[in-house]
Amino acid sequence: MDKDYVPIEDLKSFAIDFIQKAGEEALEFYGRGAPQVKFDETLITKAELHLNQLFQQALKARFPEHAFYEGQSPDEAYTHEAKRYVWIFDPLDGMSNFMAGIPVWGMSIALLDNKWPVLGAFYMPATGDLFHALAGQEAFRGTQAIHVSSQESINDESVLLTFSRFHQYYQNGFPGKQLNLGCTSAHICYVAMGCAEAALIANESYQDLAAVRVIMEAAGGHFMRLDGSKFPIAEYLDGQTADIHLLAVPTALFAQVNRCLKKLL
Repeated sequence: MDKDYVPIEDLKSFAIDFIQKAGEEALEFYGRGAPQVKFDETLITKAELHLNQLFQQALKARFPEHAFYEGQSPDEAYTHEAKRYVWIFDPLDGMSNFMAGIPVWGMSIALLDNKWPVLGAFYMPATGDLFHALAGQEAFRGTQAIHVSSQESINDESVLLTFSRFHQYYQNGFPGKQLNLGCTSAHICYVAMGCAEAALIANESYQDLAAVRVIMEAAGGHFMRLDGSKFPIAEYLDGQTADIHLLAVPTALFAQVNRCLKKLL
Protein backbone atom coordinates (compact mmCIF):
# COMPACT_ATOMS: atom_id res chain seq x y z
CA MET A 1 0.00 0.00 0.00
CA ASP A 2 1.12 3.56 -0.73
CA LYS A 3 2.79 4.87 2.43
CA ASP A 4 1.07 8.20 1.84
CA TYR A 5 -2.38 6.65 1.57
CA VAL A 6 -4.93 7.98 4.07
CA PRO A 7 -8.37 6.33 4.34
CA ILE A 8 -11.07 8.69 3.13
CA GLU A 9 -12.97 8.31 6.42
CA ASP A 10 -9.90 9.64 8.28
CA LEU A 11 -9.77 12.63 5.96
CA LYS A 12 -13.48 13.23 6.47
CA SER A 13 -13.10 12.99 10.25
CA PHE A 14 -10.32 15.57 10.16
CA ALA A 15 -12.48 17.93 8.10
CA ILE A 16 -15.55 17.62 10.31
CA ASP A 17 -13.62 17.82 13.58
CA PHE A 18 -11.82 20.93 12.41
CA ILE A 19 -14.84 22.73 11.01
CA GLN A 20 -16.79 22.22 14.23
CA LYS A 21 -13.91 23.50 16.35
CA ALA A 22 -13.47 26.45 14.00
CA GLY A 23 -17.17 27.15 14.37
CA GLU A 24 -16.71 27.58 18.12
CA GLU A 25 -13.94 30.09 17.43
CA ALA A 26 -16.08 31.95 14.89
CA LEU A 27 -18.86 32.40 17.45
CA GLU A 28 -16.49 34.62 19.44
CA PHE A 29 -16.76 37.16 16.59
CA TYR A 30 -20.40 36.52 15.65
CA GLY A 31 -22.75 39.50 15.84
CA ARG A 32 -20.06 41.94 16.90
CA GLY A 33 -20.09 44.22 13.88
CA ALA A 34 -19.96 47.93 14.56
CA PRO A 35 -23.62 49.03 14.65
CA GLN A 36 -22.94 52.38 12.97
CA VAL A 37 -21.67 50.81 9.72
CA LYS A 38 -23.44 48.59 7.21
CA PHE A 39 -20.42 46.34 6.73
CA ASP A 40 -17.71 46.12 9.37
CA GLU A 41 -14.72 45.11 7.26
CA THR A 42 -12.41 45.15 10.28
CA LEU A 43 -14.43 42.47 12.06
CA ILE A 44 -14.67 40.27 8.94
CA THR A 45 -10.94 40.57 8.20
CA LYS A 46 -10.00 39.72 11.77
CA ALA A 47 -12.31 36.71 11.86
CA GLU A 48 -11.18 35.38 8.48
CA LEU A 49 -7.49 35.77 9.26
CA HIS A 50 -7.92 34.00 12.60
CA LEU A 51 -9.89 31.09 11.11
CA ASN A 52 -7.53 30.66 8.15
CA GLN A 53 -4.57 30.59 10.51
CA LEU A 54 -6.27 27.95 12.63
CA PHE A 55 -6.86 25.78 9.58
CA GLN A 56 -3.30 26.05 8.31
CA GLN A 57 -1.98 25.14 11.77
CA ALA A 58 -4.31 22.14 12.02
CA LEU A 59 -3.41 20.96 8.52
CA LYS A 60 0.32 21.28 9.14
CA ALA A 61 0.03 19.32 12.38
CA ARG A 62 -2.08 16.48 10.94
CA PHE A 63 -1.15 16.32 7.24
CA PRO A 64 2.05 18.36 6.70
CA GLU A 65 2.46 17.19 3.09
CA HIS A 66 -1.00 18.30 2.05
CA ALA A 67 -1.47 21.64 0.30
CA PHE A 68 -3.69 24.57 1.24
CA TYR A 69 -5.65 26.23 -1.58
CA GLU A 70 -4.85 29.93 -1.83
CA GLY A 71 -6.89 30.96 -4.84
CA GLN A 72 -4.82 29.45 -7.61
CA SER A 73 -4.38 26.13 -9.35
CA PRO A 74 -1.88 23.72 -7.71
CA ASP A 75 1.72 24.10 -8.91
CA GLU A 76 4.05 21.50 -10.40
CA ALA A 77 4.63 19.93 -6.97
CA TYR A 78 1.07 18.62 -7.15
CA THR A 79 1.73 14.89 -7.65
CA HIS A 80 0.19 11.48 -7.21
CA GLU A 81 1.86 11.10 -3.82
CA ALA A 82 0.95 12.86 -0.57
CA LYS A 83 0.98 16.27 -2.25
CA ARG A 84 -1.90 15.24 -4.47
CA TYR A 85 -4.22 16.44 -1.70
CA VAL A 86 -5.31 20.08 -1.68
CA TRP A 87 -7.63 21.41 1.03
CA ILE A 88 -10.00 24.31 0.37
CA PHE A 89 -11.28 26.23 3.38
CA ASP A 90 -13.82 29.06 3.12
CA PRO A 91 -14.01 30.60 6.60
CA LEU A 92 -17.11 32.75 6.20
CA ASP A 93 -20.08 32.61 3.84
CA GLY A 94 -22.90 34.98 4.71
CA MET A 95 -20.68 37.76 6.03
CA SER A 96 -23.42 40.36 6.48
CA ASN A 97 -25.51 37.89 8.49
CA PHE A 98 -22.46 36.94 10.56
CA MET A 99 -21.71 40.56 11.34
CA ALA A 100 -25.32 41.42 12.20
CA GLY A 101 -26.04 38.41 14.41
CA ILE A 102 -28.34 36.63 11.93
CA PRO A 103 -27.76 32.85 12.19
CA VAL A 104 -27.70 31.96 8.46
CA TRP A 105 -23.93 31.86 7.83
CA GLY A 106 -21.25 29.23 7.89
CA MET A 107 -17.91 27.85 6.80
CA SER A 108 -16.98 25.16 4.32
CA ILE A 109 -14.14 22.75 3.74
CA ALA A 110 -13.41 20.60 0.71
CA LEU A 111 -10.65 18.21 -0.34
CA LEU A 112 -9.25 17.69 -3.82
CA ASP A 113 -7.41 14.50 -4.73
CA ASN A 114 -5.57 15.07 -8.02
CA LYS A 115 -7.88 18.01 -8.74
CA TRP A 116 -10.93 15.85 -8.14
CA PRO A 117 -13.25 16.89 -5.26
CA VAL A 118 -13.66 13.91 -2.93
CA LEU A 119 -15.33 15.40 0.13
CA GLY A 120 -17.19 18.50 1.21
CA ALA A 121 -18.60 19.85 4.48
CA PHE A 122 -20.53 23.01 5.37
CA TYR A 123 -21.15 23.97 8.99
CA MET A 124 -23.45 26.63 10.41
CA PRO A 125 -22.18 27.28 13.95
CA ALA A 126 -25.10 29.45 15.08
CA THR A 127 -27.65 26.73 14.26
CA GLY A 128 -25.48 23.61 14.68
CA ASP A 129 -26.33 22.36 11.19
CA LEU A 130 -23.58 20.25 9.60
CA PHE A 131 -23.90 19.16 5.96
CA HIS A 132 -21.34 16.75 4.53
CA ALA A 133 -20.73 14.21 1.80
CA LEU A 134 -18.14 12.04 0.12
CA ALA A 135 -18.13 12.17 -3.67
CA GLY A 136 -20.27 9.43 -5.16
CA GLN A 137 -21.87 8.55 -1.82
CA GLU A 138 -24.82 9.86 0.19
CA ALA A 139 -25.13 13.40 1.49
CA PHE A 140 -25.98 14.07 5.13
CA ARG A 141 -27.27 16.71 7.49
CA GLY A 142 -25.69 15.52 10.71
CA THR A 143 -26.36 11.78 10.69
CA GLN A 144 -29.50 11.98 8.54
CA ALA A 145 -29.23 11.24 4.83
CA ILE A 146 -30.61 14.02 2.62
CA HIS A 147 -31.79 14.23 -0.97
CA VAL A 148 -33.03 16.93 -3.33
CA SER A 149 -36.76 17.43 -3.76
CA SER A 150 -38.61 14.55 -5.38
CA GLN A 151 -41.30 16.86 -6.78
CA GLU A 152 -41.94 16.36 -10.48
CA SER A 153 -43.16 19.92 -11.05
CA ILE A 154 -43.01 23.32 -9.40
CA ASN A 155 -46.10 25.00 -7.94
CA ASP A 156 -47.17 27.81 -5.63
CA GLU A 157 -45.64 25.97 -2.65
CA SER A 158 -42.22 25.61 -4.29
CA VAL A 159 -39.24 27.67 -3.09
CA LEU A 160 -36.58 29.41 -5.17
CA LEU A 161 -33.61 30.84 -3.26
CA THR A 162 -32.03 33.85 -4.94
CA PHE A 163 -29.16 36.30 -4.63
CA SER A 164 -29.20 39.99 -3.75
CA ARG A 165 -30.31 42.29 -6.58
CA PHE A 166 -32.10 39.36 -8.22
CA HIS A 167 -34.90 41.63 -9.40
CA GLN A 168 -32.43 43.84 -11.24
CA TYR A 169 -31.57 40.93 -13.52
CA TYR A 170 -34.78 38.95 -13.96
CA GLN A 171 -38.46 39.28 -14.64
CA ASN A 172 -39.64 36.59 -12.30
CA GLY A 173 -42.41 34.19 -13.22
CA PHE A 174 -41.68 31.60 -10.52
CA PRO A 175 -45.05 30.46 -9.12
CA GLY A 176 -43.91 29.83 -5.56
CA LYS A 177 -41.89 31.67 -2.93
CA GLN A 178 -38.65 33.53 -3.69
CA LEU A 179 -36.28 34.08 -0.77
CA ASN A 180 -32.79 35.43 -0.24
CA LEU A 181 -31.34 34.24 3.07
CA GLY A 182 -27.97 35.89 2.50
CA CYS A 183 -25.72 32.81 2.37
CA THR A 184 -25.06 30.94 -0.88
CA SER A 185 -23.73 27.75 0.72
CA ALA A 186 -26.78 27.54 2.99
CA HIS A 187 -29.04 28.04 -0.04
CA ILE A 188 -27.37 25.14 -1.83
CA CYS A 189 -27.57 22.86 1.21
CA TYR A 190 -31.26 23.67 1.64
CA VAL A 191 -31.80 22.57 -1.97
CA ALA A 192 -29.74 19.44 -1.28
CA MET A 193 -32.04 18.50 1.60
CA GLY A 194 -35.23 19.22 -0.36
CA CYS A 195 -36.33 22.32 1.60
CA ALA A 196 -36.15 24.40 -1.58
CA GLU A 197 -36.56 23.31 -5.18
CA ALA A 198 -33.72 25.44 -6.59
CA ALA A 199 -31.17 28.15 -5.81
CA LEU A 200 -30.03 30.78 -8.29
CA ILE A 201 -26.33 31.56 -7.81
CA ALA A 202 -24.31 34.55 -9.01
CA ASN A 203 -20.70 35.74 -8.77
CA GLU A 204 -19.22 32.87 -6.78
CA SER A 205 -15.71 31.43 -6.90
CA TYR A 206 -14.24 27.92 -6.80
CA GLN A 207 -13.50 28.39 -3.11
CA ASP A 208 -17.13 29.32 -2.47
CA LEU A 209 -18.58 26.33 -4.31
CA ALA A 210 -16.11 23.45 -3.95
CA ALA A 211 -17.55 21.89 -0.79
CA VAL A 212 -21.23 22.42 -1.50
CA ARG A 213 -20.84 21.04 -5.01
CA VAL A 214 -19.87 17.68 -3.50
CA ILE A 215 -22.88 17.86 -1.15
CA MET A 216 -25.27 18.91 -3.93
CA GLU A 217 -24.23 16.14 -6.31
CA ALA A 218 -24.28 13.50 -3.56
CA ALA A 219 -27.85 14.60 -2.78
CA GLY A 220 -28.90 14.09 -6.42
CA GLY A 221 -28.71 17.64 -7.80
CA HIS A 222 -26.37 19.60 -10.04
CA PHE A 223 -25.05 23.06 -10.77
CA MET A 224 -26.46 24.00 -14.16
CA ARG A 225 -25.80 26.92 -16.47
CA LEU A 226 -28.95 28.62 -17.66
CA ASP A 227 -28.29 27.27 -21.17
CA GLY A 228 -28.87 23.77 -19.81
CA SER A 229 -25.25 22.61 -19.61
CA LYS A 230 -23.58 21.44 -16.41
CA PHE A 231 -21.20 23.92 -14.80
CA PRO A 232 -17.52 22.90 -15.32
CA ILE A 233 -16.35 24.04 -11.88
CA ALA A 234 -12.78 22.78 -12.45
CA GLU A 235 -12.29 25.54 -15.04
CA TYR A 236 -12.41 28.06 -12.18
CA LEU A 237 -9.65 26.48 -10.08
CA ASP A 238 -7.44 29.52 -10.67
CA GLY A 239 -9.66 31.54 -8.35
CA GLN A 240 -11.60 33.72 -10.76
CA THR A 241 -15.24 34.45 -9.98
CA ALA A 242 -17.75 32.71 -12.22
CA ASP A 243 -19.30 35.56 -14.20
CA ILE A 244 -22.36 33.50 -15.11
CA HIS A 245 -25.54 32.67 -13.25
CA LEU A 246 -26.15 29.08 -12.16
CA LEU A 247 -29.02 27.01 -10.87
CA ALA A 248 -28.47 24.47 -8.10
CA VAL A 249 -31.38 22.19 -8.86
CA PRO A 250 -32.58 18.60 -9.35
CA THR A 251 -32.09 17.81 -13.03
CA ALA A 252 -35.78 16.96 -13.43
CA LEU A 253 -36.82 20.48 -12.38
CA PHE A 254 -34.23 22.49 -14.26
CA ALA A 255 -36.28 23.24 -17.38
CA GLN A 256 -39.35 24.28 -15.40
CA VAL A 257 -37.44 26.63 -13.09
CA ASN A 258 -35.37 28.04 -15.94
CA ARG A 259 -38.47 28.93 -17.95
CA CYS A 260 -39.61 31.15 -15.07
CA LEU A 261 -36.47 33.28 -15.23
CA LYS A 262 -36.64 35.89 -17.98
CA LYS A 263 -33.49 38.00 -18.26
CA LEU A 264 -34.06 41.73 -18.25
CA LEU A 265 -32.33 43.64 -21.03
